[in-house]
Amino acid sequence: MAAKPPRKGLGKGLSALMGDDFAPVVEKVQGIEIVSISDIEPNPDQPRKRFTDEEIGSLADSLRAKGVLQPILVRRNPRETPRYEIVAGERRWRAAQRAPLHEVPVLVQEFSDTEALEVALIENIQRVDLNPVEEAESYERLMQAHGYTQEQLAEAVSKSRSYIANSLRLVRLPDAVRDALRSGDISAGHARALIGATDAGGIVREIIAKGLSVRDVEKRVAPVRRSASGKPAEPAKDADTLALEGDLSAALEAQVVLKPAANGKGTIQISYTSFDDLDRLCERFGL
Repeated sequence: MAAKPPRKGLGKGLSALMGDDFAPVVEKVQGIEIVSISDIEPNPDQPRKRFTDEEIGSLADSLRAKGVLQPILVRRNPRETPRYEIVAGERRWRAAQRAPLHEVPVLVQEFSDTEALEVALIENIQRVDLNPVEEAESYERLMQAHGYTQEQLAEAVSKSRSYIANSLRLVRLPDAVRDALRSGDISAGHARALIGATDAGGIVREIIAKGLSVRDVEKRVAPVRRSASGKPAEPAKDADTLALEGDLSAALEAQVVLKPAANGKGTIQISYTSFDDLDRLCERFGL
């Protein structure tokens, strides 16, 4: 297998490039151009899909008073017309149109499609601008476009693998659940608890109507297994526990089973397939 080219470290220093502290040095940065708004278009793969009138209107008021202090990050448009495509800063571009301004400062950089998506995703994550569904869908697109594993993606966006795994599971939810999560009617914890539920849409309506907590939902959807004697056994594991089992199993290269008990206690069961496998696990633990 051919070695992958070294990563460019797109996340490194991005806050210095895109953060608010960048504004005072706009005039000193090479690559800044003043261009017509009509020469810019948004990236169709922009992770963030929802912009409220309130936030755009508030920013437009600020731009009318002070101008665009922070340049919009763009690349040469691969479709040629208009000339530039936004990589990061679509909210400023939308607000500038409403202000209305005819020209805006841009910082022109060269990015591939995948790099542009990665930078846009990182910028939105740093600003906490994405809802959980937009974030999950962006992670999935990056994995498909770049061939990332979950570990590689986690490194690229400075998140843990378990965080990425939990996020990606939201993409598999029914439309009714994702729509409620996008709008903020339910939390990501509610959504994860609904993974695999047979009537997820109905439960979402119940969450909204009754104000159910995440724990309420977990109790609502977790079937109670029964042993051969007919006595109740432990409830089915919640989504986060199952995801953590997968992370531990991948890290140790062995099957790991978590057995939660009362009061936050529990046990961890690690299986081995041979004495050699046991020796390997002992080495991993420094024994």
